[in-house]
Amino acid sequence: HSDLHTIRGDWGPAKYPVVPGHEIVGVVTDVGSEVKKFKLGDRAGVGTFIETCRNCHHCKAGNDLFCPEVVFTYNAEHHDGLPAQGGYSTHIVMDEFQAYTIPDNLPLAGVAPLLCAGITTYTPYKVHGFDKPGKKVGVV
Repeated sequence: HSDLHTIRGDWGPAKYPVVPGHEIVGVVTDVGSEVKKFKLGDRAGVGTFIETCRNCHHCKAGNDLFCPEVVFTYNAEHHDGLPAQGGYSTHIVMDEFQAYTIPDNLPLAGVAPLLCAGITTYTPYKVHGFDKPGKKVGVV
């Protein structure tokens, strides 16, 4: 429902025209000359942000979401000033460092929700030490 909140301006002014959508998965159709992680035809996914500075203390500590230069999937601008178009657009441009490789044996539709709710619940799980064998956790 965060897409709807953005469109309606519930969380502040929307940058119209806004193309919402996060939990994005698909097939790579183009890569920049310096991209090392992906090639044409690879399956990739991205969560709620597509670009960070990669140089601040937050990024270096693996807390990219807190980067002062974070670019969200939609209702934002890339560092070059172009609008970030969300997952309901035909194509999306992202930094390879924010994208995940999706294995061929996983259905894209089943992976997409993991890129929002899965990441949201995984972070505190890992931070608080529940990533150890024998631990149990419930998500409500």
